[in-house]
Amino acid sequence: MRGLTDDVLVELCDLAEQGIHDPDAMPFLFPWSAAPRGELARNTAAYHWRVRAGFSPQSWDLQLAAFYEGELVGAQGVSTANFLITRTGETGSWLGRAFHGRGIGTAIRRAICTLAFDHLGFEEVTSGAFLDNPASLAVSRKVGYRPNGVTRMKRREGELALNQSLVLSPGDFIRGADRVTVTGAESVRRFIGLG
Repeated sequence: MRGLTDDVLVELCDLAEQGIHDPDAMPFLFPWSAAPRGELARNTAAYHWRVRAGFSPQSWDLQLAAFYEGELVGAQGVSTANFLITRTGETGSWLGRAFHGRGIGTAIRRAICTLAFDHLGFEEVTSGAFLDNPASLAVSRKVGYRPNGVTRMKRREGELALNQSLVLSPGDFIRGADRVTVTGAESVRRFIGLG
């Protein structure tokens, strides 16, 4: 994984346009991936530009491009507010549809959790997935997240969906066999006020 620079963002927008999930499904609370072709790319770029512009020590969203065997496959991030007090944040990710089912989602989630716990001082991370999204829930289970309540939410217009909240502490983190190497964390630490 690496930072989402504008050159990578162009590729990420193209990847989103190729499809993220079955068109009849909606894994996201905000149905951003249902935008029409062309609009989806523009929305994806605008979202990442807003995230960068709003990055501050008080509230930040670190979005990273995920690569597999040199090919861009999706994005993985962690967002937080008041981090120096709370030491927690929410992880979220997506993969291009062509890359589902290969264990990549689990690998990138382990990578962001390694960064969070080992390099940025997180004391917990949270996540969530709708109960009708077993693949996402399986990724969280493989990494060690524990259930933390179910919330009734409006997903699409007129549609109720049940969202499983999840929480992970360093002691529950299942790292897996692959070694994760992190570079560049010191710059992030300085920017968010960790010295």
